[in-house]
Amino acid sequence: MTAISLRLPRSLHDAARRLAQHEGTSINQLVTLALAEKISALETSDYLAGRAQRGKRKKFRRALGKIPAIRPRREDRIEG
Repeated sequence: MTAISLRLPRSLHDAARRLAQHEGTSINQLVTLALAEKISALETSDYLAGRAQRGKRKKFRRALGKIPAIRPRREDRIEG
């Protein structure tokens, strides 16, 4: 592991301290988890954008064509 020095506004530090206390964890663990979640979200977004660029409409339509033409069960329907 490595250590970093981080400057935070007092309000953010206070909020992190309260949340960490509420969760029964350390501020360090809270910040580590928050950073991991943010990195995961950004990397997932980049990955999906790359996959979308490589996609082919013809292959997509072929895959859609394999879906049976049946009505969804009542509990699977989206009413709107």
